[in-house]
Order: sequence, then C-alpha cells, then structure tokens
Amino acid sequence: MDAVIEILKGLDYSPLYVSLKTGIVATIFSFFLGLFAARKVIKACPKVKAIADGILTLPMVLPPTAAGFFLLLLFSRRRPFGILLYEEFGIKVVQTWAGCIIAATVIAFPLMYRNARAAFEQIDVNLIHAARTLGMPEYKIFWKVAVPSAGPGLVAGTILTFARALGEYGATSMLAGNIPGKTGTISQRIAMVIQDGDYMTAGIWVVIIMLVAFVLIFLMNLVTGRNMKNIRRW
Repeated sequence: MDAVIEILKGLDYSPLYVSLKTGIVATIFSFFLGLFAARKVIKACPKVKAIADGILTLPMVLPPTAAGFFLLLLFSRRRPFGILLYEEFGIKVVQTWAGCIIAATVIAFPLMYRNARAAFEQIDVNLIHAARTLGMPEYKIFWKVAVPSAGPGLVAGTILTFARALGEYGATSMLAGNIPGKTGTISQRIAMVIQDGDYMTAGIWVVIIMLVAFVLIFLMNLVTGRNMKNIRRW
C-alpha cells in the first residue's frame, strides 16, 4: 500500500489532462458532425443512405492503426494536403495536439452518428408535422422538436463518444505520436510503462481509466433510465 501511495505522489498526471482535453474537444466536434450527418443520411434515398452509412461507420470497424495510417498519409507534411495546411495556414497536424483531436474525432465519430441516427429514426413523425403546421422553420423544428425528442439517445451517444475518444490509442499514436505533456495520453502511457516493465504504474493507470469509464457508463445508464422509468417491461 505504501508503494502505491508513493507512486501516486510522484505520478505525472499530464496523460490524464491530455486525455480529458482531447476527449472533450473531440466529443464536441463529433456531436455536431454526428447530428449533421445523421440528419442528412436519414433524408437521403436508400442507395445514397447505404453508401453514406457505410463510409461514416467505417472508422468504427477498421483497426485504429489503419485509420491512423490514412490520417498520416493525408496530413503528413510530405503530402499535398499537409503541405498546403502548413505553408498556407501554418497548421501542423502530425505530432501535435491537433493530431490527437483529429484522430480521436475520426475514431469516436461513428458512435455519435449511429446513436443520433437511431434516436432520430424513433421520433414520432407527427411531432414534426405538427410543428410544420404551426409555421416553424426547419432549423427550429430540428433544434426545438427533433433534438429534445431524441435527447436520451443523443446523451447516450455523447457519453459513449467521449469514452471512446478518451481511450483512443492506435490512430492517435500514428498521427500525434507520444510527446510527454503534449500528445501523450493515458493509453500511450500504459503501453510505454509496460514496455519498461513497470507493471505497478501501468496498473495504477488502468485503475484510473477504469474508474473514469465506470463513471461514464453509470451516467449513461442514469440518463437513459430516467426516460424508461414509466415504460412497462416484461
């Protein structure tokens, strides 16, 4: 026990801060992009819907390192787009915190998109028709009728998205690297200390990330459970 306390006192908590910052920003991007994509896909024709859904869900089924490889090809300063970003706008993505955000957003986005689409598809269409008969414009219908009606599903998707972004490892390692205090996340720190044979420190980080994950799952169940409390179950 004393050994654990000593490790906690001397622990570098920068990976936790980097992971939390990355998770929050990536979740914000994924939230709005997921809502936009879900709304567009729902209104598309069946063929377009099938193709778009496959593309948008692809990062969820690909190995994270494969997604990281494609991101590295896209944003590398040896590639046209990466060169354009750096020379014209001064934006560097590879081995920066921006790379962490982009990688986490790409990997976590499908969870937000799938949950948002499922939540929107379960909305009673009569609510939308009623709002239209009252003369509400489409953007107000979306934000004041559709989004509140799909609220529990969107909240669940947001929490899952944050949890996925918080624990992302493969794509982040490929695109952002592992720079202590800058791009080094909890997942990367666990892998690094295991390679050094420091299983005690790795175990502490595992416990920390497990506690954070448990709290997130508890909050998700709490929010979704409130909406289900009046529904009779078999």
